[in-house]
Amino acid sequence: MSLRIGLDVGGTHTDAVVLDSSNSVIETAKVQTSRDIITGVSQALATIFSRRTVDPSQVSASMFGTTHCTNAIVERKKLAKVGILRIGKHSSGAIPPLYSLPSDLVQALRPSVIMIQGGHDYNGDEIFPLIEDEVRNAATLFRENNVGAIAVSSVFSPVSRNHEQEAAKILSGYLPSLPISMSSEIGSLGLIPRENAAILNAALVDVANLAIESFEKATVEVGIRNAKLFLTQNDGTLMNTGYARRFPVKTIACGPTNSIRGAAYLSGLTNGIVIDIGGTTALVGAIENGFPRESGVPVSIGGVSTNFRMPDLLAVGCGGGTVVRWSDTGNMSPNERITIGPDSVGYELTERGLCWGGHDLTTTDVAIANGYASINDGKCDPSKVSNLDKTLAQATERKIIKIVEDAVDKMKTKANPSDVVLVGGGGIIIPRSHYSRFRGASKVVRPELFQYANAIGAAIAQTSGEIDRIFSYERSTREEVLDEAKQLCVSDAINAGAIPETVRIVEVDQIPMTYVATNAIRIRAKAIGELNIGTS
Repeated sequence: MSLRIGLDVGGTHTDAVVLDSSNSVIETAKVQTSRDIITGVSQALATIFSRRTVDPSQVSASMFGTTHCTNAIVERKKLAKVGILRIGKHSSGAIPPLYSLPSDLVQALRPSVIMIQGGHDYNGDEIFPLIEDEVRNAATLFRENNVGAIAVSSVFSPVSRNHEQEAAKILSGYLPSLPISMSSEIGSLGLIPRENAAILNAALVDVANLAIESFEKATVEVGIRNAKLFLTQNDGTLMNTGYARRFPVKTIACGPTNSIRGAAYLSGLTNGIVIDIGGTTALVGAIENGFPRESGVPVSIGGVSTNFRMPDLLAVGCGGGTVVRWSDTGNMSPNERITIGPDSVGYELTERGLCWGGHDLTTTDVAIANGYASINDGKCDPSKVSNLDKTLAQATERKIIKIVEDAVDKMKTKANPSDVVLVGGGGIIIPRSHYSRFRGASKVVRPELFQYANAIGAAIAQTSGEIDRIFSYERSTREEVLDEAKQLCVSDAINAGAIPETVRIVEVDQIPMTYVATNAIRIRAKAIGELNIGTS
């Protein structure tokens, strides 16, 4: 029997599931997330195999959703020293690289920046030829400054990536051990956001390598020796470790997308709204054709504006560990006296929550006090919240519900009621008695394994490829251009770990560029394929 493990690291809990060949869940584990992340991963795996219901030798694949890269950017820690080469000095020199990045992030990157001539116009014509000596000079500077990774960007590289590819080839010849991130492989149109995405990707190479090595070590320690390792991407699909090492930035926001995919699988819905309530936040996203809806606007990551694919998500500070404060001012209404978040006790809920003998009133404490939630934990004592003010506790319940309902309303694109799926361990803060009255919802579903939707989403994921480029009709027909775009998309999916014969195109958007003087079109395409377990 071939088994798969899905594992997702959240802000409060680390969840693991084991699925058999028919995608049935046969084992689960939930442990507190550790400060170093990997300790919690090891504990989750050890918990599963300590029950002796699963044979580690039968595990053929392990899928991990990780917050390593997101945390590194937000905390400005463990980032590689980056060499930045922009091609297009004449046409883009007014706004230099790093211009829009927060100053503390720039300091963490310790960058070496060079701008050289080159780049292309929107129709693919060269603005200036690439001068190889300038690239060699950049390589010399990067070597002298001991950079750990390189980001290369060029003007209109989504139209023609020739200069980025030529520069990368020269740099590799002089600095063969350094990873090189090309903006044309990561972002889409817009030089600055695309360049920012490439810079972040380069900065994360060391973090990704360490995470992958840690995951490999954790699986070996519990007896999993023959399984292939995969990481989840932020579009709800998987990538093998080789691809993940090249594009670590694609793991950012993979946790919410895992939950959306898991919610779609558990509920059977292909379109609707997903509410993933964790320990710190409630994340609201949309399912479209079984996959997370992508954001249509630039997404900021740790204060950095980028334009690569990201899920369309709304986060509100209302998780299971969110701190609730009641004002003592008696002349206010109950609603005015209540403040919910945005801070949370996170993975310290079992130490700081009132029901566990702590001193912080949380949304979970309120749910227990109001009698609609229970915790299967011997250390949790409901009697510790029995003396809470009933009026304020009930008003807090109503305010929690309103916060989540408002978030759902903001994520809907139509006025009609939508099907809503509620997942995440913190989902208990919404009472079941309210499901039939949930504003804006045609129905609310909380699946049986709602607490493990994120890990299940990781385990069932397929792999994908995507492109977002401008193509010219000057030298090719429309059919030839469309075929080329689809083939590039399929190749990207295969490189990420898909079985070639299973890859299919699931999305093609053709956007005519009527505002330019030449015949050009922007094509966005996505391909999905079954995971190739034999690919490492």
